[in-house]
Amino acid sequence: MTADSTPRTALVTGGGSGIGRAAALALAAAGHDVLVVGRREQPLRDTAAAHPGIRHLVADVSTTAGAEAAVDAAVEAHGRLDVLVNNAAILVPAPLEEIDEDAAQQVWRTNILAPALLAKAALPHLAAARGAIVNVSSSFGSRPAPGASLYGASKAALEQLTRSWALELADRGVRVNAIAPGPTESEALARTGLPDEVIERIKAVERSRVPLGRRGTPEDVARWVVAFADPAAGWITGQVLGVDGGFGLR
Repeated sequence: MTADSTPRTALVTGGGSGIGRAAALALAAAGHDVLVVGRREQPLRDTAAAHPGIRHLVADVSTTAGAEAAVDAAVEAHGRLDVLVNNAAILVPAPLEEIDEDAAQQVWRTNILAPALLAKAALPHLAAARGAIVNVSSSFGSRPAPGASLYGASKAALEQLTRSWALELADRGVRVNAIAPGPTESEALARTGLPDEVIERIKAVERSRVPLGRRGTPEDVARWVVAFADPAAGWITGQVLGVDGGFGLR
């Protein structure tokens, strides 16, 4: 809540599952009015049904029209937008010689263009609220990943957007930070279309490389979304926080 008892408002992309759903639930539990946005209606409905403080909107935020519609819907309830969480992302694994142009364009539009369009549309409201942008990156934004070069490059780009926007928007009181999760239990691997046995091998290898001995949970990441969104973190901007069980140390 703000000083006038108006709920702080958050917009979370990719809120139908995984980190996005956990972030939406955590922000709602912290008192935010939350709008979750994505392309699949039923998962968004399921997230909204889990907490009375969550609303949902189906939109393609990789377009200007979709991004503006999402921001308008977020602001509609209370006339404000305090937090933008750019979480939606896609992973299309492929070795270099098998990279598909359409898939590459989809990765770029979802993982890089959409956050930029949303930040642009949200900026007047975020500046008015002296709010925050939280970008969800990945440990693969800084760690090479054969077969996932496009995904890793998109996350490296998102981290550079984070640092650049932090400088650009500081004089308007808007903080911009990122979280780089390590291997986390979500639908991301299943949605790549890889066979189940391949996915299980990937998970086993990742667990063996995490010093703390397990893959993360969406809730492990969501609590740091809430922390970066909190006005109490008002002197933190331009940072990329690894939430990865030590995965980035090896």
